[in-house]
Amino acid sequence: MRLASDSKQFGWFLPLRLASFIVLFAVVVLWLKYPGYLQVPFVAYAVATLLFAIMLIVDRRRRFPVATTTVMAAQFVLEVVLEAGVLWATGSISSPFSGLFLLTIVSAALVFRLAGTLLTASVVSIGFCFVTWYDLSTKVEVPFSSNIFHTLVTASDNVFYSVFLHLLIFYLVAFIAGYLAEHLVDRDRRLADTSRALRIARLETDDILRHLNSGLLTINADARITYFNRAAERILGYREEEVRGMLCHEVFAERMPGLVNCLMAGIVESTEHPRREIQIINAEGISVPVGLSTSILTDEDGSLRGVIAIFSDLTRAKELETKVRAADRLAAVGELSASIAHEIRNPLAAISGSVEVLSGELDLNGENARLMELIVKESSRLNTILTDFLSYARIERPSYMKVELCHVIADVIKLLNHSHAANGKTEINFEADESMVYVFGDEDLIKQLLLNLGVNACQAMEPDGGELTFRLVANPERGAAELYVIDTGPGIPADRLKRIFEPFYSTKKGGTGLGLAIVHRVATALKLEIDCDSQLGEGTTFLIDFRTYIDKQQPIAGDDLAETAEALATPPV
Repeated sequence: MRLASDSKQFGWFLPLRLASFIVLFAVVVLWLKYPGYLQVPFVAYAVATLLFAIMLIVDRRRRFPVATTTVMAAQFVLEVVLEAGVLWATGSISSPFSGLFLLTIVSAALVFRLAGTLLTASVVSIGFCFVTWYDLSTKVEVPFSSNIFHTLVTASDNVFYSVFLHLLIFYLVAFIAGYLAEHLVDRDRRLADTSRALRIARLETDDILRHLNSGLLTINADARITYFNRAAERILGYREEEVRGMLCHEVFAERMPGLVNCLMAGIVESTEHPRREIQIINAEGISVPVGLSTSILTDEDGSLRGVIAIFSDLTRAKELETKVRAADRLAAVGELSASIAHEIRNPLAAISGSVEVLSGELDLNGENARLMELIVKESSRLNTILTDFLSYARIERPSYMKVELCHVIADVIKLLNHSHAANGKTEINFEADESMVYVFGDEDLIKQLLLNLGVNACQAMEPDGGELTFRLVANPERGAAELYVIDTGPGIPADRLKRIFEPFYSTKKGGTGLGLAIVHRVATALKLEIDCDSQLGEGTTFLIDFRTYIDKQQPIAGDDLAETAEALATPPV
């Protein structure tokens, strides 16, 4: 016998059990005046009903199914015994209370399956036949016999057909009630499985949408916001709980009218925007470029359900695009520089040599001497510019190898201390978390990059000097080493900071504007990320992100070295 454990079934079962008890209480106590032979069965039935009701209320999770089933079976048996006693006291086979058995059968169908309900019907049938046999055996109509079946068969036709009809009704009700209960339990199970699967699918879908890197929001046909994921909160600067259910134009009109126009175009005109760029003002009041795509949501009949908008912050993409364009321009300038430098340097060398010879042989005075001195000085300056030109243009494909960065930085500091740029007034320091940090790159190019950065920092702190610090921070988790080049100079204004890596852009008197351009070109060749942060009056910091050397790699020779270097030199994420 299988027991149904669905909470809905027990929800109906307890009131029906209490109703059966109330009916039997009314019949036994009020109608029959509580006869003596029913006192013990009724008390036992009342105790079993109370105990079973308490167990159903307290043990809702069915942690003790065996105990609950035992008490339930005892309660049903006592109920059948009590109903049989009521039946015998009120006319036996002609009693109007035989319908109480049907209430017991239907109650059993709510918790037992079909087999258990049919078993209950069998117990009811035995009780009904026993009462009928006992009643007939105490009368003179038929001879007394211990064989119940023989007694019922030999009785009158009215008795036989009445018993047969009652038994048929008992089993028919049991079969129908049990079948319906079985069907309901199976349907509830399938519905629960479907609901569980739907709930899981909904949670998974919602989890995916919430963790998208792109912003996602939807509005219904009334232009009210119905969905708002985390990326949308980050990009637009609103919390989902603040905007859900509100009209989109009331929320977005002030800071992002372009978004409102696209959303309302979908509602009013059913217009979609597959790809569009708009400008919004974020929560900090900063203008942000946003890539937007809108789609129309429709019902099965084609009616408008709402609009879905997918968008992303294009700030980083714009920065990368600017860097790519700058790199293209710098590459073009590099190619042009090489050809121009070679074409100019040869005649310049001849001119410089001739002027030096003339200045040594001619006896010039006054204005002529000053003009000759000017020619020599400017020829030297032009030669310096051409030298920087060639340094900028001759940066070729790096030769990657294992480089100990601390040693390179120490060499650069020695060169800076003995250079005219430091002029004895600049204090140069080196800070590192580890004594040796190995990176993958070209030692000469790295030294050239750091030397140009150091010279630029020293020149920025002229004429009073200052403090220049090389700070190396190893980051093994990222497989990277971060080098900070920090000076205490006057800083760079924000409007100039974007142009510092452009060739020939310089704010220094007599500067060529190629120092930081060479730094950027070297960093590009080595595939290093370089960033600059500067505050007026506080100094400037350059950050270079190196890829640390992988000790476990096998030695590589030949053409494979270039490909491996390309992979290992890719800037870390």
